[in-house]
Amino acid sequence: MASPDKKSFALRLDPALWAQIERLAAQELRSANAQIEYLLRDALARRGIKPAASPAPKRGRPTAEPGTDDA
Repeated sequence: MASPDKKSFALRLDPALWAQIERLAAQELRSANAQIEYLLRDALARRGIKPAASPAPKRGRPTAEPGTDDA
């Protein structure tokens, strides 16, 4: 199941390229999808482009709204 905060799309790849990505992903203990994302981020970094960081998911108990009594 795709993460709700990530963009999903169809990607057509040459079967030989896909096989290499799967082999590399297995060696680095990643899914093929995570490996593609890693390779894309690495390629952007090599060009001096830093993708905007996604906001970290909020964890723990929600804080009370201002003006409410949360007792």
